[in-house]
Amino acid sequence: MEDLGQVDAVVVGAGVIGLAAARALALRGLETLVLERSGQIGSGISSRSSEVIHAGLYYPAGSLKAQLCVRGKALLYDYCRSRGVAHRACGKLLVASEPAQLPQLQALAAQAEANGVHDLQWLSGDQAQALEPALRCHAALLSPSTGIVDSHGLMLALQGDLEAAGGQVVLNSQVTALHHPAGAAAPWRLEVQTDAGPVALAAARVINAAGLWAAELAQQTQDLTPAHRPELRYCKGSYFALSGRAPFRHLIYPMPQVGGLGVHLTLDLAGQARFGPDVEWLAPGLSPEQLDYRVDAQRAPAFAAEVRRYWPGLPEGALQPAYSGVRPKLSGPGEAAADFHIEGPAEHGLPGLVQLLGMESPGLSSCLAVAERAIELLS
Repeated sequence: MEDLGQVDAVVVGAGVIGLAAARALALRGLETLVLERSGQIGSGISSRSSEVIHAGLYYPAGSLKAQLCVRGKALLYDYCRSRGVAHRACGKLLVASEPAQLPQLQALAAQAEANGVHDLQWLSGDQAQALEPALRCHAALLSPSTGIVDSHGLMLALQGDLEAAGGQVVLNSQVTALHHPAGAAAPWRLEVQTDAGPVALAAARVINAAGLWAAELAQQTQDLTPAHRPELRYCKGSYFALSGRAPFRHLIYPMPQVGGLGVHLTLDLAGQARFGPDVEWLAPGLSPEQLDYRVDAQRAPAFAAEVRRYWPGLPEGALQPAYSGVRPKLSGPGEAAADFHIEGPAEHGLPGLVQLLGMESPGLSSCLAVAERAIELLS
């Protein structure tokens, strides 16, 4: 096995979080490599999201999701403006489609306030319809700081910053083992499978940002105890696209459901509407290579029924299968939603290692804040 020597830092995974973390390391003057198992950046979770910049409404106060989403949203808007990344703060309406949902809407308003989101506006049904005439609801919360972003453009900008600071993304490079020799000053040893064969690499710092493969990489980290190798549950979410233009300017979200935020209407930067994701728990024990991303057209009637709760004018047959994504969850069906799992040496006892597990939504919104947190844990 060829030995490639040592670098200051390695980030495993070239999704939006991995690239943000690598950028942060490189900007601190550290020689940084990103090792990505596929042939392109952002080919996993980051390429299959709704591209929404979340405001931070839903998550328990004090949780990492709440803290990092609120912080990350501010950082992301500033970054997109400074780097010319396409984005728009289009706002969203979180709607109660029936009177029985009003207490849940009120609870979400209180939760948002506890999380530091102070710009929500309570709207009656008539006020919401004045904003969006095609909408039907009993009340709504307007979140003006929710937006959308070109996620691929964002990742290209992060990669550009990384490379300008001397870092590098290495594609088709799968980390197959991680080992830390005895002694705090010793570097990590990574075994990597490349197109040219297996190689070895040493690094003083390692960030596991492998997304769907993060738990697998934790299993391959020889010095981690079982308590720090949690299993991930995969939850598939399908999207359907609308034929023609939607009569909405804001994102429209119903009340959240177990496992997700409900079948909501999102818009891309060109104004095209899509609906989703729904919640489809996949069988335990699947590996990321076994995931099936095909969208079942037979799910369209269930989507249409959910959409018509807030848009009764949805034309018949207007939904077409679009794409799907898979959420890497640390909780399963019927369980309370788990928080992000971000741990450094103080938690697992191994110097120079940060693990990022369960990085589902709001991971895109939080990416720059997650990078900040990872650097804090390493220092």
